[in-house]
Amino acid sequence: MSYAYLFKYIIIGDTGVGKSCLLLQFTDKRFQPVHDLTIGVEFGARMITIDNKPIKLQIWDTAGQESFRSITRSYYRGAASALLVYDITRRETFNHLASWLEDARQHANANMTVMLIGNKCDLAHRRAVSTEEGEQFAKEHGLIFMEASAKTAQNVEEAFIKTAATIYKKIQDGVFDVSNESYGIKLGYGGIPGSSGGSNGSSSQAGGCCS
Repeated sequence: MSYAYLFKYIIIGDTGVGKSCLLLQFTDKRFQPVHDLTIGVEFGARMITIDNKPIKLQIWDTAGQESFRSITRSYYRGAASALLVYDITRRETFNHLASWLEDARQHANANMTVMLIGNKCDLAHRRAVSTEEGEQFAKEHGLIFMEASAKTAQNVEEAFIKTAATIYKKIQDGVFDVSNESYGIKLGYGGIPGSSGGSNGSSSQAGGCCS
């Protein structure tokens, strides 16, 4: 499948907040109620379209346990976006956001787009963190914010796509040097099959796992 751009995402946050479930819902449109703890890093990918351009999202799902923090840190480098996830029913996962964000800002490029996701909004009756608190944290730290549910798929698609649209706008605004892959953005090559002269932007045949 050809793409005009490839964006690399990393999903971070405490263990058990639903990072793997969000990825599975976005890539496979399914929910897995019982999910083994992520060991190290897992990977998923999906094509989306922004501004009529095919964009491949390459998504790295990281382990939330402290013992895997050093592995997670190595994936910040070269990420265009981080999805920072907490569980709206567990306040401690919200309290740890500042620490995750500090890690991300320390190890990633300064222009990385961070989307804050309050997951499990289908469990509103067990809510421990208000929407307003999530909004406030995002505002204070310059993040995009959404509440979502990996179970019902509410806002899952929107969270990934809104993040990609923000990255795409930064490219249009000249914030990124797209020839420098350390920003987590890869330019496609050649014309897009079926388009006239490849005017939709360049593209390439995506192989298996592109770094």
